[in-house]
Amino acid sequence: MLTKPEDAQHPEEAAGQADGEALLEVRDLEVHFGLRGGGLSRFTGRDGGAVKAVDGIDLSLRRGEVLGLVGESGSGKTTLGRTLIGLTKATGGSVRYRGEEITALTERRLRPLRRKLQMVFQDPHASLNPAMDIRTAVGHPLRIHQLVDSDQEYEARVVHALERVGLTPPERFLTKFPGDLSGGQKQRAVLARAIIAEPELLVADEPISMLDMSVRAKILQLMLDLKRDLDLTYVYVTHDLASAKFFCDTIAIMYLGRIVEYGPTAQVFADPQHPYTMALLAAIPEPDPERALPRELPRGEIPDAARPPLGCSFHPRCPVAVAECGWESRDLRTLLENRWLKLSPGQSEREKALFADVEALSVPGASSASITPGRSHTAQDVLEYLVRLREEASAADSREPFWDGVVAMNAESGHAVVEFAPPRDPRLSLMPATGVQVACHLREAEVSSTTGT
Repeated sequence: MLTKPEDAQHPEEAAGQADGEALLEVRDLEVHFGLRGGGLSRFTGRDGGAVKAVDGIDLSLRRGEVLGLVGESGSGKTTLGRTLIGLTKATGGSVRYRGEEITALTERRLRPLRRKLQMVFQDPHASLNPAMDIRTAVGHPLRIHQLVDSDQEYEARVVHALERVGLTPPERFLTKFPGDLSGGQKQRAVLARAIIAEPELLVADEPISMLDMSVRAKILQLMLDLKRDLDLTYVYVTHDLASAKFFCDTIAIMYLGRIVEYGPTAQVFADPQHPYTMALLAAIPEPDPERALPRELPRGEIPDAARPPLGCSFHPRCPVAVAECGWESRDLRTLLENRWLKLSPGQSEREKALFADVEALSVPGASSASITPGRSHTAQDVLEYLVRLREEASAADSREPFWDGVVAMNAESGHAVVEFAPPRDPRLSLMPATGVQVACHLREAEVSSTTGT
C-alpha cells in the first residue's frame, strides 16, 4: 500500500488548483473492437459482434488538473487514455483538445499535436529501445518534431530533461543503455523523454505498478513536481485506489467501458455513492491487523465485455440491485449454478434433473427465460421449484436481488416462463451538493426526490 512521503503535499497544495480552462472535452466517446466470427459466421455473413471497450464516455479535463481513471483490468481505462490523445481511434463520439476535434484527424494532421499530448506507458522496461543509449532515447522527440537547430542545443535540452527528473549528474547517464538502469531510473528516463518536447497533457498508464514499493511514492512526487514546474495536466490510469487518492484531483471510476462515478477525489473517497466504488474501497488492504474488518467483496467475476449484461453492467455482482437494473435469462442460470455448488452431489443432481438444458439460459440479452422441463418433469414442477427458491430467499437473512427483477412466472406450451422487469440503462446523474456524478438507479431516485422531478 502506498504511503505518502513525509515531504509530499496534497496535489492541490503541491501544484495549485486547476484553473478552470477546458483542455479536453469528451462527449459520448466510443471505442468498439470488432470480433472475428467462426467459419459459419463468415459463411452466413454475420459478424462476430464487438467489444465495447469504451461505451459512451462524457468528461471534461481542465488545465492543471489530475484526472484519475480507476477500475479493474478490463474496465476500459487504458483504451480511454490512449483514445484521448489519438493513439487509439474512436469509433464514435467526440474528443476536443482546446476546441479542436481530434477524433477524425489523420495521422499526418495529428502529428503536430503529438508534442503537446504525450503518454507514459506502464512498463518502463519495454518503453525504451534497448539498443538506444539514454541520450538518443530521451532526445528522440526533439529530432522527430524538429525542435532543435544544432547538436549543441540538442545536448543541452537532453541534459536539462535528465536533471528535471533527478537523473543526476546527467553526464553519468547519457551514454548508458536501458539495461544499465534500475526500474525507477528507467521510469525517470521515460518521464524525461515525455517532457522534453514541452507537452501540456501527459497520460500516465499505471506508471508505478511495475516499480518496487520503495520508489513508487518518489516517482509520484516527481510527477507532482513536474506538474507544478511545467504546468502539466495529467490523466492517471490506475487500478490502485491508494495512489489515486494521493495523486488525483478528480477521479472517474470505470466498469466495463463506462464511468459509474465521477467527481472530486476527496468527496468520492469520503462518501462513495456507487456500489462498485464501495466495493473497490472495501478491498483496500488494512495494514493494521487490530483494525481489520470482514469485507463484503463483489460476488462473481467481471462479465464478458463482448456480451455485457443488460442495463447496469454491475448488476449481476451488486448486492443492492433493483428490478430495473437489467435482469435476464443468464442471471437465472448463474443463480441456479451457484446454488447447486453448495448442495450435496445427490441433491444437486436431483434439482438439475428438473431442467432439460440449463445451457439454454445463457443467451445474452434475453429479458425472459423459457425453460424446458427435464425428462419425467413438467413445467409446473419447474415453477414450483422456482417459487420455493424465491420463498427461501425471502426468509433468509441475506437478500438475493435477483428475485426483485422477476415480474411473473407461469407455464406456457409446456415450458416454464420467467419474465423480468424491463431493463433500464443508468446514466450519470449529479448528486446534489457534492459535485459527484453517479450512474446508479438507486441514486437516480435520490436525485429525483431532492429535485422534485
